[in-house]
Amino acid sequence: MDAERASRLLREVHAANLAGDRTGAAPRPVIGESWLRAVRGGIDPDRDHRGPLLGLERLAELRQRSPLHELLPLLREAVEPVTDASQSIMIVSDAAGRVLWREGHPAVLRKADLLGCEPGADWSEAAVGTNGVGTPLVIRRPVRVHAAEHFARAQHPWTCAGAPITDPRDGRLLGTIDVSGPHETQHPATLALVASVAKLAEARLRERHLTGLERLRSVAAPVLARLGGRALAVDGDGWTAGVTGMPPVDRVALPRGLEQGRTWLPSLGDCLVEALPGGWLLRVAQTGEAPATRVLLDVSEARRWHVSVTGGSGGWTHELTPRHAELLYLLAVHRAGRSASELAEAMFGDPSRTVTVRAEVSRVRRYLGGLLCHRPYRFREDVTVELSLPARRHDLLPHSAAPEIRSATAGVRSAAPEVRSATPAPEVRSTAREAPARP
Repeated sequence: MDAERASRLLREVHAANLAGDRTGAAPRPVIGESWLRAVRGGIDPDRDHRGPLLGLERLAELRQRSPLHELLPLLREAVEPVTDASQSIMIVSDAAGRVLWREGHPAVLRKADLLGCEPGADWSEAAVGTNGVGTPLVIRRPVRVHAAEHFARAQHPWTCAGAPITDPRDGRLLGTIDVSGPHETQHPATLALVASVAKLAEARLRERHLTGLERLRSVAAPVLARLGGRALAVDGDGWTAGVTGMPPVDRVALPRGLEQGRTWLPSLGDCLVEALPGGWLLRVAQTGEAPATRVLLDVSEARRWHVSVTGGSGGWTHELTPRHAELLYLLAVHRAGRSASELAEAMFGDPSRTVTVRAEVSRVRRYLGGLLCHRPYRFREDVTVELSLPARRHDLLPHSAAPEIRSATAGVRSAAPEVRSATPAPEVRSTAREAPARP
């Protein structure tokens, strides 16, 4: 199908679905689900979505703080030949969907200005609807948004292909890389390009991380050799550079704002923390673990999720990967526990994927330690588990493809015009105690 005919058909699908016509063609599932989020979020497809831009000082601060700042030459080199040839622009955003950098074909840059797609603009899905910058941040995977697949009609002349970039050290979302331009000049292979460039950027970050660990290892080796008892050297993210007197571990969950002195870590117990160049020396005390009394699982935000542990010796917070957020949510709402096959069914729709489940639980136990039990997998009975949910239940883990999580949100309906969803499912009620959602 030629580009113009495809665009015309998509405009018909867009108009019919927003009008509530359930008899015609449905959009692709990834697009239909994004339209649903836009409708429920109160976005008007006919409104001008240009919002205030960040000030120059604030924009410069965000650019400098972004880990993508050092990768900009790599991204530019990989994408520039395509933007020149296809009359496109490259957009790099932060994890909140704010445009940090934008460059490419001059004529297309001027057209982007008319849409408000400028440095400092908010192009999250919650602000402007379905698009190649904001939607990948929500679903956590590459997506191509062609012509009238954009929710806002002003964006229909465009085609965007965007991919999220995550930090390989902890799975934290860093931003997106997007290639956008007039829909008649964009090739479908652009999606494969931006997905590959995002992986290349993550590989470069991983390479720098390993280089930093090697430097820390050279500093820590003579220190560890002189110590008795159990100790390990870790970088600022908890990745291990050396260990003595105990079995090696890949990573230790560290509390935010870690300082020198005594602290308690669930995987190690009571520790004496000392600074090293590029990391920390953790000397494990022999007094055993201080009991944790409360676990708060916070999945109230659309793109970032945390687990917080508090007890008699203080507390700590750990940012979760998408998969770990799903896993801990399922355990939080089923306090009696789930077997490996039950978790595999809930997460993948396939009870035979127990090997994957066991591997993910093993990774979670690296930072939750003895707070998780097995046979079945569950939180320890003497620990209070609280769950902080979004104010709107359909905003729960919007990236997730887990059948049980999707079914828990599919029963929620908006009073706004309904967009047809390609994957309806019955509602499931949570048995967990809900904590108030954070503002």
